[in-house]
Amino acid sequence: MSLHYCPSCGLPLETYPLAGRERQACPDLACGWVHWDNPLPVVAALIQCLDRDGAVLLARNHAWEAGKFGLVTGFLERDEAPEVAVAREVREETALESRRVSLIGVYPFPRKNEVILAYHVEAAGDIVLNEELAEYRLIAPERLQAWDYGTGLAVAEWLGRRGWGSGG
Repeated sequence: MSLHYCPSCGLPLETYPLAGRERQACPDLACGWVHWDNPLPVVAALIQCLDRDGAVLLARNHAWEAGKFGLVTGFLERDEAPEVAVAREVREETALESRRVSLIGVYPFPRKNEVILAYHVEAAGDIVLNEELAEYRLIAPERLQAWDYGTGLAVAEWLGRRGWGSGG
């Protein structure tokens, strides 16, 4: 993200080498504001439905083109543990209740300046999508196929740990 003015004092920002990178910063040393442009933490849920023969739930966001499905994701909120956040997102977006949550891994997503904290979530209940999601699919874990970016890296790792390769 490129800013033009310091949000603290209003001066035009300049670019300086700081901490090994070019960064936008306020030229007023007394102000000292620096745009670090840190990535946003996002939680992702690889949901395995316990009462649906262990099928994995993939969802399509309304903003995505038809046929594109992925993991349920959401932003980590202030003062929220990632494990709590992912269970909250599962409940909010699918109405499923998380029974067990375990970390798969942490993955960079530079295209959106995010870092993904991906979890395997065993869940149960009736699936009711919220307003963010258009539709879902249930896929047998052994038929699941990973994609090569974003949350797909977590899918590949999860499948690999179970001896299904990358699923692709």
